[in-house]
Amino acid sequence: MWRALNRKRIGYASFAAITGGGYYLYNKAIVKRRPQPYQQRLATISPELFMSETYTDASNTIQLEGLSDRPHTLWTPPSRKEMLNMLNNGESKEPPFDILIIGGGATGSGTALDAATRGLKVALVERDDFASGTSSRSTKLVHGGVRYLEKAIKELDYEQFKLVKEALHERATFLHIAPYISYQLPIMLPIYKWWQVPYFWIGSKCYDMLAGREAVESSYFLTRGKALEVFPWLNKDKLVAAMVYYDGQHNDARMNVAIALTAISLGAVVANHVEVKKLAKNEEGKVSGAYVKDTLTGEEWLIRAKGVINATGAFTDSIRSMDDPRNENIVAPSSGVHVTLPNYYSPRKMGMIDPSTSDGRVIFFLPWEGNTIAGTTDSPTELTYNPMPKEEEIQWILDEIKRYLSPDIKVRRGDVLAAWSGIRPLVRDPYAKNTSELVRSHMIYVSNSNLITIAGGKWTTYRAMAKETVDKAIEILGLKPQNECLTEKARLIGSHGYSKTMFIKLIQQFGLETETAQHLVNSYGDRAWAVAALSKPTGKRWPVFGQRISPFYPYIEAEVRYAVRREYACTLVDVIARRTRLSFLNAQATLESLPRIIEIMSEELEWSSERQTQEFDKAVEFLFTMGLPKPKEKLTINKVRIESSKRSENGVLYSRSQFQPEELASFQKVFSDLDISGDGRIMTSDLEKALVLVEYSIPKNTLNSIISEAKFDREDSIEFEEFLEFMSDVKEAQLKHAFPEIVDYQIGKHEQKRIPIERSSGGV
Repeated sequence: MWRALNRKRIGYASFAAITGGGYYLYNKAIVKRRPQPYQQRLATISPELFMSETYTDASNTIQLEGLSDRPHTLWTPPSRKEMLNMLNNGESKEPPFDILIIGGGATGSGTALDAATRGLKVALVERDDFASGTSSRSTKLVHGGVRYLEKAIKELDYEQFKLVKEALHERATFLHIAPYISYQLPIMLPIYKWWQVPYFWIGSKCYDMLAGREAVESSYFLTRGKALEVFPWLNKDKLVAAMVYYDGQHNDARMNVAIALTAISLGAVVANHVEVKKLAKNEEGKVSGAYVKDTLTGEEWLIRAKGVINATGAFTDSIRSMDDPRNENIVAPSSGVHVTLPNYYSPRKMGMIDPSTSDGRVIFFLPWEGNTIAGTTDSPTELTYNPMPKEEEIQWILDEIKRYLSPDIKVRRGDVLAAWSGIRPLVRDPYAKNTSELVRSHMIYVSNSNLITIAGGKWTTYRAMAKETVDKAIEILGLKPQNECLTEKARLIGSHGYSKTMFIKLIQQFGLETETAQHLVNSYGDRAWAVAALSKPTGKRWPVFGQRISPFYPYIEAEVRYAVRREYACTLVDVIARRTRLSFLNAQATLESLPRIIEIMSEELEWSSERQTQEFDKAVEFLFTMGLPKPKEKLTINKVRIESSKRSENGVLYSRSQFQPEELASFQKVFSDLDISGDGRIMTSDLEKALVLVEYSIPKNTLNSIISEAKFDREDSIEFEEFLEFMSDVKEAQLKHAFPEIVDYQIGKHEQKRIPIERSSGGV
């Protein structure tokens, strides 16, 4: 026994020595390589964000007070047409660009920003839209990786320790450069065993310690009573206590747009909806540009550059195969599914983590944009531009939620307002001895033709990845930057005039609703003034300005106009998915908002009726990948407009198991017909007959399962309220069986092939 105890003591002492020494050495290394006097160099580039053009449009007709409270002028980005003209450089002998970046996600846009701050001539093209892939489908966390720290401690792994330390540094930078769109979030870790109390306390404090001076708020301990006070619907059974630690959260797609716009403001030439068709090479066989196509007009041309960077995320191998068809694939795509639930599934300003799910994965419950998001799963998948969430993965998330919530709370399939799947671009190192092993974070690969590929990584470390990539490009291509990397201190567009009390001034100036004003500030920063200036009068006493797109969410019509005029939104999906986040919050509400959004975009972009129909059809197809059930009949703009008008008049909520008035009337009639004795109850044996009468159809085994799991007061008969609960379950089951799947799903194979989340660099 004493030998075992001594071994434990030696192990703890070794860990303490490694942790303490590593912490000191790593901090020392970071301090040595971190240049300090950024402010002087940034002073030469920051003013561009506040030049060029004054407020226009509606602001000219609105009498504003207190103009000193906000910037008088705001930089206005060039139009997309101007961008395309700059990209189409004709037959010039000298390449007009130092770098051409392929991919407009977090990594690509971050690389463009980094290169632009160094004074390099940068071009960027994106096949679809900014953040149209993985970058908009994340868990919305800006984190160092609590799970990785746990692994570093258990395995005394210095490399994991280093990854966590660097990610925590990037977290601090992230929160600094975009304060309006990223923020601290407390996350509760429920504890159900006494021995875990010191374990999780030490782990949380180590997490704080690693951040050092760049830490956010310190973690703290909650007693059982306090934990239930903060999270009343938590499962009380065997709950001992809880730890609360802090990480960051952000609006990923809006962050991506801000990065791209900041790069443009510093001279980068950026265009979305421009697809690379073929790489261009010079006489020496080195990549010297790309042949591209405007996917909106069909126009094709050549972009010449001294070098090309491949930052296409999950589609990295498609560009690598253009360079050399013999290249082996380095990306191992993994699917991560998330669901959006009503806001009552989590406290307004606190998330929760389940560190040990039924199969060893980690799951988060996080408040986000007024709703709750839960996820994520982790399983191999096929590459597709619009991945579809599998019903089994949605159900797995709901089952895990049930484990952590009070038995009194019924977790319903119909509460899923939206569901999406993101593809993690996990990568293999082609130079490694074992090429099947996945790298822990990201990888930069330079081909024989000088194609530079950056792959892997996560949102939190996008800036560090971009810096390394530009450093490599400068080395390989012999570029001459004007200065070193400045992105560690360069605030993103929207941050310079931002303050936490800005929303009050917006309310006073424009008569906006409080929720709308807060939303605009948290989405656009100081650009909220420009958005509000595009608002038209509502015709009501209150709010005076700010007509909502959907009555249940704070998005307003002016945001659509601003997205088209100032943020390069070209399609309906650009607006509903990435300029606003409505499709990620509620698929049904988004569908019902489409007719009005199309009207506004048609006014701005002069769409024909044919183009309007095309955009509507594409948006509906996209919403099917966001959890919208497929209807029996084809949807049209007019059908949706009429139906949404009915819902608005009836005040129907957007829970998909919510019954329509005609359905309730039908249920009442069927219940009355089956209530032969007239005592307000029907026999449970008549439930199958009731389904036939209301024309609901589900498999027999599913029906039996619903009946066996139902908690009726009496086994032989039920009241009308219990009948409605039963019908709600049936409707959810119908929805479940109607939900399309991409591939056949088998539990056994799924678990065998599942990629451990600690290998996925923190998930999407």
